[in-house]
Amino acid sequence: MALYILFFQLCVAIITLPIHILAGLGLWDPIAKRFMPYLMERITKNINKHMGEHKKELFRTLSDFKGPSGELKVLELGCGTGANFPFYPSGCKVTCVDPNPNFKTFLSKSLAENDHVHFQEFLVAPGENMPQVATGSMDVVICTLVLCSVENIDDILTEIHRVLRPGGAYYFFEHVAADPSSWNYFFQIILDPTWKHIGDGCKLTKETWKYLERAKFSDVKYKHVLAPFKWSPVRPHIYGYALK
Repeated sequence: MALYILFFQLCVAIITLPIHILAGLGLWDPIAKRFMPYLMERITKNINKHMGEHKKELFRTLSDFKGPSGELKVLELGCGTGANFPFYPSGCKVTCVDPNPNFKTFLSKSLAENDHVHFQEFLVAPGENMPQVATGSMDVVICTLVLCSVENIDDILTEIHRVLRPGGAYYFFEHVAADPSSWNYFFQIILDPTWKHIGDGCKLTKETWKYLERAKFSDVKYKHVLAPFKWSPVRPHIYGYALK
């Protein structure tokens, strides 16, 4: 089986050889970072269309985590194009963090379409290291379709736990590894070495729920669901929340 997988991985690599050459020369990453906002704008619109009900279910309790002042302070990591804004409660104060500054233009467009969101600031930083965000300053942290591309999930979960106030919540919505006995998983393994370049570090075979279960949160609740995208390598998802 290992030889079959290696063979098909090689076939995919040959088909996408220019990408691998540019990546080897260190030239692909700047291209991917400029291209990614355009790609994510299309992808996230499609996700909201087909999985919007799951997102509504996930985010319907956001207002329950308002702080003592009655305000809801939200930190969104990997905010991208602002695809989650339509699901946020009116009046919430949102600080956005993304390591890719090229998303800022697209974020502005989304904010103009969702004036119920009170935008605070856009910080260029990785989720694993956010010194600009004070400890215990956020009621809610939201992270969707991000952990797949994070090199060290334990580090980002530690940082999320740090910036949340006691009793705050971390909401997540991520694509994950498929059942190891499925064809979906077989295709994930085959595509993984190339997908990381196309998806700006995205890894298809992460068992993200295992990282969440061993993190420092007091409680973690999540569901496994399948996106209605036939033959898609990113069909399996989890969504839920964790409490500090």
